[in-house]
Amino acid sequence: MDNLISIVVPCFNQGEYLNDSLQSVFDQTHAIWECIIVDDGSTDKTREIAASWIEKDNRFKYFYKENGGLCAARNSGIEISNGSYILPLDADDKISKNYIKLALQEFEKDTNLKVVYCHALKFGKITGAWNLPNYSIDNLAVSNMIFCSAIYKKADWEKIGGYDVNMVYGLEDWEFWISMLKNGGEVKKLDEVGFFYRTKEESMVTNLNDNLSNKMYEYMSVKHADFFVKHLGSFKSLISTINKNKKNLDNNKFVINLFCKKLFGFKLFSNSI
Repeated sequence: MDNLISIVVPCFNQGEYLNDSLQSVFDQTHAIWECIIVDDGSTDKTREIAASWIEKDNRFKYFYKENGGLCAARNSGIEISNGSYILPLDADDKISKNYIKLALQEFEKDTNLKVVYCHALKFGKITGAWNLPNYSIDNLAVSNMIFCSAIYKKADWEKIGGYDVNMVYGLEDWEFWISMLKNGGEVKKLDEVGFFYRTKEESMVTNLNDNLSNKMYEYMSVKHADFFVKHLGSFKSLISTINKNKKNLDNNKFVINLFCKKLFGFKLFSNSI
């Protein structure tokens, strides 16, 4: 059962989308999986929808907890999981039928791999390719390019203490990947569209106002000061990294300014906080 993968699906009042997400799990060509639906204190029909899938296939499991936020919900599901590999899947998103199979094949080829992800498409309010910059550890210091539904080993989740429950206002995935990758490990991006990200009128990301976002940046800049100093620590390397990531710069000016002020004594972007 070394290739058992645990798919953890937190759900807080997203029952209207849950069937689509769970259907994409059920359709996987890799059959050795369990799917843990974490009901994070929902008041909609999440419990009833989950029950219908459990009746259909006993690989689906249901776990209820009081509302505690996305990071806590993911951690709760992973804690009770049995798989060697973890795939977090938000209740409104979907995966392709071959995604898990292809990802696990990559882990079998390379024991140094920590994270496997893929190309992604947006659907819903906005449709089309989700064009993210290529991964490098330097690029990760400027912005996040790995969506939440990448696959990793449970052992690596344990080593870093799981998702940080202090990340209550978003940016939790960026912080998680920094924690997992800053001390080494390889990342593989499949040449395959395997993830489908639902876009809606409102989401945690769209509702994240500047003040709350800045709190998360500040928290990360202290927790991972060693990482940011290492990868943004010379003005030359900082400018080089910024130039490579101009399209993804706007949301990350705050953290760059923070380190410019600390390291060089001035802010690089005068119109940022």
